Formats: sequence, structure tokens, C-alpha cells
Amino acid sequence: MSMRRVRIAVIFTLMLVLSIGLAACGGQSSEKASTEPQKTESNNKTENKQAGPDPDAELAKLDTEILTKGPNGEEPASYKTVKLTEEDLKKVKEMNLTAAISMQYMGNDWSATQVKALKAEFEKMGVKVVGVTDANFKPEKQTSDIETLMAKKPDILVSIPVDTVANAGAYKKAAQQGAKIVFMNQAAKGLKSGEDYVTVISPADYENGARAAHLIARELGGKGKIGIIYYDANFPTTEIRYKAAKDVFAKYPGITIAEEQGIMGPNFVGAAEEAANALLLREPDLDAIWGIWDVPAEGIVSAVRTAGRADDMIVTTIDLGKNVAMELAKGGIIKGIGAQTVYDAGVTEARAAVLGLLGKSVAPFIVMNGITVDKRNVLEAWKQVYSTEPSKELMDAAR
Repeated sequence: MSMRRVRIAVIFTLMLVLSIGLAACGGQSSEKASTEPQKTESNNKTENKQAGPDPDAELAKLDTEILTKGPNGEEPASYKTVKLTEEDLKKVKEMNLTAAISMQYMGNDWSATQVKALKAEFEKMGVKVVGVTDANFKPEKQTSDIETLMAKKPDILVSIPVDTVANAGAYKKAAQQGAKIVFMNQAAKGLKSGEDYVTVISPADYENGARAAHLIARELGGKGKIGIIYYDANFPTTEIRYKAAKDVFAKYPGITIAEEQGIMGPNFVGAAEEAANALLLREPDLDAIWGIWDVPAEGIVSAVRTAGRADDMIVTTIDLGKNVAMELAKGGIIKGIGAQTVYDAGVTEARAAVLGLLGKSVAPFIVMNGITVDKRNVLEAWKQVYSTEPSKELMDAAR
């Protein structure tokens, strides 16, 4: 082969190698260009997953579902199923019935409204209320209260147990004495519906606990560090709320529960304030606190102010008490509430008790509506909860 041909072959070989190299580089560049957007898309999906569900969509779903179940797993019935006919009312008025009311505690708006509604509805039906007692969250006092009330031989006993286990014996004895028992919120342990008691009229406890949790998630944009303050006692109605809150927070990967603190009564404001003070001291970067109901929430609010966190701390709770409603209305520390329809519950309890005496069928576990409350609808919610107009003070705060 001539030298010229060798040179041409070498040049051709070099050009071939160079073109293959360029093609390889070009292919690599093309691959990078196509994978980088996929990486971003993948990252976006991760970010969306981190944010969790849409809180507003979850809150809307709670308005269409009944998730709270009975003490023995009973499926819930709507309060709308509790109805009296004109004939029923006529019979009841001729019976000269009496009723007694044993409350767990009378130091909040919930209890006062329950008693108000019960008395008003019983009066409409010609039923005389022979006594109302306040156990101040002491099981032994409630046992004594029930014995005192039963000495008056009422036909009806409407009550919420302080302790579903410790007070069970007193309720069993009342049932054996012939009283038709309707429980608020929770039944005494070991008693059977249709045999020892007529029914349980329950708030939407699971839904309301969930509402307060979703409201925190909405305020935080699905990301933050929170604390929980719950009632550390054998009290199923609050246990259900507490479970609901934890279930909800678990749906938001970006939300971390830093600490859970239990409290006891009867000084719930003081106990919750002390718990929240300690929580804020241990967790100075906390973003929000979920409180078990309105009275402890008042103590939480006080602790937040003391810590100088009034401008950046979120608190939500259950029950639309006057003080938390004021805080919510003025755009303060309380940012949202899961509220019970309390007055309607009292009316339903009275009607269910009378139906039981008439031998009519009543579902063993009946659930009331719940309401998601924030600053925008606090005045309308007040009307639904208490069946009365909001005070001028509340209306002024909401402006």
C-alpha cells in the first residue's frame, strides 16, 4: 500500500472515531434533557404527597358523613329519625310524667344549653323536671346525685356519666327502679340499649375532632409541628375526638405531633394552661395546638399569650363556647372549631325519652350534626348551636 493510501486510511479512521464520539456525546446530552423534567415532575409529586389531602375538601366531606359509632360499635342513626306524632304528644300530656337530669358538670355553655333545651322541650310535652344536679366531674358525687334524684321516682333520667365505669352501678339501679334512661354522649359501661336504657344521643364527636385537626392543617398549609392537649380520663366522648385528631394528622406527612399532654379536672382552664405552658417551653418552635374542648382551650390561649406567641400560634378546639367564640370572631389565637348542635341535642334527648316510655322504637345510638366554624361563619354557627341570636358583643367582635 502506498504512503498516500495509508494516510487516507488513517484520516478516515480518525474521522470515524470522532463521529462516533460526537454521536455518543450527543446521545448523552439528549438523555439528560429528557430525564431532568421527569426528575422535576417526580419531585413535584413528592411535594404534593408531602402536603397531604386538601383540608377544605376533607372538611366538606365531613358534612356529608356520619363517622361516630356507638359504645358497642352500633351504627349511627340521624337525629332526624326521632319524631313524635300529634297522637304521641296527646298521650304524653295525659301521663303526668316526671324527669330528672344528672349532669357531669355545669360550668360551661354546653351543659347550660343542654339543660335549657331539655327543660323547654319537656315543658312542651307536659313533663315536669323534678331535679337537676351537677357532679363537677366527680364520679362519687354523680353516684350520690343519681341516688338523690331517684328518691323522687322520676319516670325519665337524662344524664351524661362522669365515668362510664365508676357510675355504671348507679345507672343500673336507676333502670331497675323503672326510670327510662337517655344518655348524652356516652352510655355507662355494661348497660344494654333497649333493656337498661333507651338510647345515646351523641354529638358528631369523631367528625368534630377531625374538623379541628383539618382546620389546623389548613392554617399550616399541611406542614408544621403541633401539640395535642387531651382529657386523660375514662370519658369515651373525648377519647373519640382525640382518636379522630390523630387519624387526621396522620394523613398529612408534613405535620409532626411533637407532644401529647393529658389533663384532668375539675379546673380544666388551669390544668390546660399549665400543660400548654410546659409544652411551649419544651417545644419553642411549635406551630399549633389542638385542644380537647372549649374550656381547656381557654387555658391554652392564656398560655400562648404568656409565651408571647399570640401573633403566630394556631389553636383549634371542639365546642363553640362563648369565650372561644369571641377569640375566633375577633381573629385571635383560636382559628377554628368543630361545633356541636347543642340545643337540638337537648330537644332530641327529651323526645327520645318520651318515645321510650310510649314503647316506640328508638335507634340505640343517635348522632347530631356537627359544624365547621371559622371567623367567616361564627355568627351563623352560634344560631345553629344555641338556637338563639348571637350577643351584641360577639357580633361586634366579628366585624
